[in-house]
Amino acid sequence: MRPSKVSGVFCGVRRALFSSVTSVKVGCLAVGLAALAIRPGAAAERLVLKVGPLQQSIELSDLESFARTGDVPPSLRLYQGLLSPQIQLSLQQRLALDPRMSDRVIDDVLSSSNGELLLATLSRIAPNLTMPQLQSAIRLAASQANGLSILGILRAVPQETLELDLSAAIGLISQLNLSNLESRSLSGVLEQSLAVESAESLPRGLKPAEAGPVGIRQRTISFRDIERDRIIPVEVYWSAESQSADGPLVVLSHGFGADRYFLNYQATHLASHGFTVVSVEHPGSNVQALLNLPVDPEIVETPSRLLPATEFLDRPRDVSFVLDRLERLNRVNDDYLGAFNTENVTIIGHSLGGYTGLALAGAKLDLRSLQNFCKDIQPLGVSPADWLQCAAMDLNEQQADLQDGRIRQVMAMNPLVGELFGEAGLTNITAPTLLLTGTKDSVTPTLDQQLTPFSQLSGPKYLLAVIGGTHLSVGDPTNVNPALSELPFMAELRGEDTANLRELLKGVSLSFVQQSTPAAKQYRPFLSAAYAQSFSTPLLPLRFTEALPSSVNSWLSVNSGLSESAQPTLTNRLVSVGYLTVLKSQHQWHATLAAHFHASQVVTMLRSPLSPLASREPF
Repeated sequence: MRPSKVSGVFCGVRRALFSSVTSVKVGCLAVGLAALAIRPGAAAERLVLKVGPLQQSIELSDLESFARTGDVPPSLRLYQGLLSPQIQLSLQQRLALDPRMSDRVIDDVLSSSNGELLLATLSRIAPNLTMPQLQSAIRLAASQANGLSILGILRAVPQETLELDLSAAIGLISQLNLSNLESRSLSGVLEQSLAVESAESLPRGLKPAEAGPVGIRQRTISFRDIERDRIIPVEVYWSAESQSADGPLVVLSHGFGADRYFLNYQATHLASHGFTVVSVEHPGSNVQALLNLPVDPEIVETPSRLLPATEFLDRPRDVSFVLDRLERLNRVNDDYLGAFNTENVTIIGHSLGGYTGLALAGAKLDLRSLQNFCKDIQPLGVSPADWLQCAAMDLNEQQADLQDGRIRQVMAMNPLVGELFGEAGLTNITAPTLLLTGTKDSVTPTLDQQLTPFSQLSGPKYLLAVIGGTHLSVGDPTNVNPALSELPFMAELRGEDTANLRELLKGVSLSFVQQSTPAAKQYRPFLSAAYAQSFSTPLLPLRFTEALPSSVNSWLSVNSGLSESAQPTLTNRLVSVGYLTVLKSQHQWHATLAAHFHASQVVTMLRSPLSPLASREPF
């Protein structure tokens, strides 16, 4: 029987306890509360903000007024630069917990390893608040009928005046939000620099995003790998009208904490066009593995207790093992004779499944670069991808070649890359590769996990940039818990907001798979900027390219130089973000200047036969 909706990838959010059927996985809620609670706030009645030897007292009612109206009261004018619309929104947001279950949820959070880290962090920011007082405030605020909020927690603090070390708070906030700052700036740069003015001429009568004419058969098969003591379920989609598959086999690999139905809409779409699709479920890192995890205080310092280190080897080996078994079924099982073209495989993976596909395509696992990166790492200071990749450090082997020559193409969506492939990165991959990045992906941020890896690819490559896309935006909405769209600290877009992306992915994935068939030339025009942009919406602009714009490449060079300094620091990353912001401003400046020149040229043309100046590519 098909499992219920997958809660999330990496986040580990369980079936939610929001409203009627709500529950949040312990670690994720703890991280979320931290992301909320560390922001500058106010105490029960009064908050004393301290910056070194300086301090200022403000009233909680003034902060509540700002949250309600957006107007900064005179007493807060000193902090006007910090009180952005985003801070106002955070102060307004509430986590709706069922009052009957709030005690249980909060107890689970506070007793978890992430809960302990949260309390320890807050004790440094609010040094005159004891642990019991903070725990009581969170419990009391969670029991309120109108939901858990930052202001609610602070109102519940059993002190009239609360001291807040603003330096410590800002330092921690900066570390937590650097990836988000980079992504916000990248959103503007990519949207502007990759935009096309008019649609190219696309083949008439061919609409790859529409369902194909072929009926589909679907079946679950489980393979047992005796040598690794591992049972691997797969979902098979194949033509109901043809016994043998003419084109390549398509293999799907889900992300951490998901299952084999995460990309169900892509599987059925490709199968309706005659391709056999096999969606592999990885038993050591699927949703069931997360649900079975006990509360473990060692998870904070040992990521492999959440994601077993062996999964970095077992996942690619799962795919190779399944291909071996499918090849055997091709020969001995009457139901599948000729259905699996295992010598020509396109793999489509999401998140940790993207890592899986890239490893199979030729990127060699090399953990030597992780040694320094993972030393004393804390989950609150880095992205989830950066923290989880450190689980691989528990492997006995520091290097591994997991390539499978049957993989001819790879499509990696929101992949986890980081430092897993060492200094060589993806340079060993020569197979055609399509990377997808979401610029508001807080789990696998776009810079380290997609843009830098894209620049390393040696073979034919494509980048699909989802401006404003989140980590689960590509997932089947029937398989992603809708409660994730309500989380104030790591919110996912709602299914209806990402419908345009899924339609594009149907067309792009089909056109990409077709590049391994005689119809490659016919479908090549759909791997283009014009086709992708035709699915854009104001909420979710879509961009497609085969090469990064020069402005992004120059920023990557700056960022790489800063990262290679003797002692990479928070300041270095802020310099990099500042440089990127300048690039974004340059695009806006250039666009304004170009518009001015264009207007001048129109006047010139009306007055004389001189032709207008040749347009220049935006800087």
